[in-house]
Amino acid sequence: MRGVVSSFLSKNQFRLLRYSIGILFVWFGMLKFFPGVSPAEGLATDTVRILSFGLLQKALSLKLLAILEVGLGLLLMFTKEYRITFWLLLFHMACTITPLFVLPEVTFKSIPFQLTIEGQYIIKNFVIISAAFVLLFAHKGQSYSE
Repeated sequence: MRGVVSSFLSKNQFRLLRYSIGILFVWFGMLKFFPGVSPAEGLATDTVRILSFGLLQKALSLKLLAILEVGLGLLLMFTKEYRITFWLLLFHMACTITPLFVLPEVTFKSIPFQLTIEGQYIIKNFVIISAAFVLLFAHKGQSYSE
């Protein structure tokens, strides 16, 4: 039994990683289609407002984020071209990390170590970024959709 599980995980490790990140993006993105449901809604819309210099209204920014996140999730799970998905994901992750710098009063209880729940929500994105690099560089020349 152990050999079967090990063989399965070895054979499907990148697919499992892609799907698990894809499910996160679809799930969190879907929440943003319903105002007041996403726990990250306030942080996300405040960040977009700052990054867009106030040009994007809250409702529109939330819909755009929802579309981006659900789209990224679907791309992660179903595309054969991972490089484009990787760069979109990296752009999105860079934007999600910016509240650590532009909204430190929301992300930290005490800088630099004591994070709020929002700050912890952001810090977990470093795992997603690392996983995205693993997917990009592992097994060069092989299709990630296999």
